[in-house]
Amino acid sequence: MTEREKLIVYLSRLEISNKKIENILNTLNVSSLDELIRSGKLSDYLSTEEYHKVEIEYDKLAFENSLSNMARSGIQILTIESDLYPQKLINLPDRPVLIYAMGDLSLLDELSIGIVGTRMPSNYGKIVTERFAGQLAESGFVVISGLCYGVDEIAHKKTLEVGGKTIAIVGSGFNNIYPAKNTALAKEIAENGLLLSEYSPSFKPKKYTFPQRNRIVAGLSDGVLITEAGFKSGTVHTKEFALEYGKDVFAIPGNVNSAKSELTNHLIKTAQANCVTEPEDIIEFYGMHKKAQEKKVLEVSFDEQIILDLLASGEKDIDELAEKSQISVNVLNSCLTTLEIRGLIRRLPAKTYMII
Repeated sequence: MTEREKLIVYLSRLEISNKKIENILNTLNVSSLDELIRSGKLSDYLSTEEYHKVEIEYDKLAFENSLSNMARSGIQILTIESDLYPQKLINLPDRPVLIYAMGDLSLLDELSIGIVGTRMPSNYGKIVTERFAGQLAESGFVVISGLCYGVDEIAHKKTLEVGGKTIAIVGSGFNNIYPAKNTALAKEIAENGLLLSEYSPSFKPKKYTFPQRNRIVAGLSDGVLITEAGFKSGTVHTKEFALEYGKDVFAIPGNVNSAKSELTNHLIKTAQANCVTEPEDIIEFYGMHKKAQEKKVLEVSFDEQIILDLLASGEKDIDELAEKSQISVNVLNSCLTTLEIRGLIRRLPAKTYMII
């Protein structure tokens, strides 16, 4: 890490705004925090309180030790002057000046889908969130969310369950995960995916940090899927950021009598979001269908693969499948049911089946 990057880290830890930090970097030609303090020009850019924090509280040795401790803990710091800084954020007008990261940084360059929604989903919301997160992860999308209650944690957990990759952006430091009950989940994501925050490890969550976090969720996602949310949900912020950044927005329709579906139904009605009713809608939108299908086929049983091979040439009824596959009727029926549930085939009238 360069001395100039350390300057960015220190100013950020004092809760000096991103805009002020970038203004200092762009206006003052300094290469280190020591040089910045010696210049005597900081008071022109900071409030009295901020200025005293920098001049009075700066302890170079303690600061260097904290950087070393983070490195030993596997925490990487990506500043706007680092080659590792996420390219999806670099041109945003309100980009964070730095990101703390634990995990696989290569996921930042993968095709990703943000999955967000209410903290208190209905049974319907839980089911559709699990379904979409699982199938999108299996098809190759990196699933991004905010590690909070409800839709966030469901999306992360389902992605990990199917062996997919997920990125969690938290509104606090890594040592103060909110909610605390998701601390173990955060650790699992850091080990098998990527954990991100713009706040130093000891930073405690505050009311404003969650809307701030939502802009990073939207910024890193190629598309944002809202599975269930009402008008009072914090998801509104993520939606607004996604639209401002020109991201693809998707929404799952819900019960018109449910307050938990007010936002999703409104976005669809006003054409602010693409209406999706099955994961394949998003998979095909991004041209990922072939990859998703190949992955699913790899996971089927021997008998199921025989059925898929037969259906690859066109629709067939159950009698033809039984004759050509030489699979017993009981096993055939079981396989057909399993393949249909997994979304690999579709049942048509007259006990005819087709591959999807």
